[in-house]
Amino acid sequence: MSETMVSLGVGGILLAAILTFWTYSARSLAAIVNYIDLDQRSRHTLDILSREIRQAAGLLAATENSLTFSNLDGSTMRIDWDPVQRVVTLDRNGQVQTLLIGCDYFRYNIAQRNPSNGVFGFYPTTDIRQAKLVDMSWRCSRSLLGTLFQTESVQTARIVIRN
Repeated sequence: MSETMVSLGVGGILLAAILTFWTYSARSLAAIVNYIDLDQRSRHTLDILSREIRQAAGLLAATENSLTFSNLDGSTMRIDWDPVQRVVTLDRNGQVQTLLIGCDYFRYNIAQRNPSNGVFGFYPTTDIRQAKLVDMSWRCSRSLLGTLFQTESVQTARIVIRN
């Protein structure tokens, strides 16, 4: 009878150790897959925004959560961040494309194209007619298995309006 109790105790401890290891492995795998997905979305968004902003004719409007650009063909393009729904969208003449989901923050600064003396930076501007450079950053996250996982923040995405 005591051998049965000892073997049940050892078996229970072994089973608990295996379940703990399995749970930890499953959470780690979910975090890695989540990170890869969010990182791919951030890269894809950066590619799209870089292409669109570089081809823009100029900046038309800048608010706290949106940028509106004019294109050479007379059309407009608007980048919007909705902090409530946590999404970043790109609106090209009424065709809206969702770029980022779960976006915790989206910030930008506008500057002139000419670099400032002595530092790695550009002269900031509040005049949208002088804006030739957009510096953007964002961070996205998701909640998986009750834990918040984050992507890497896009630290510096400086995009020059070429036209």
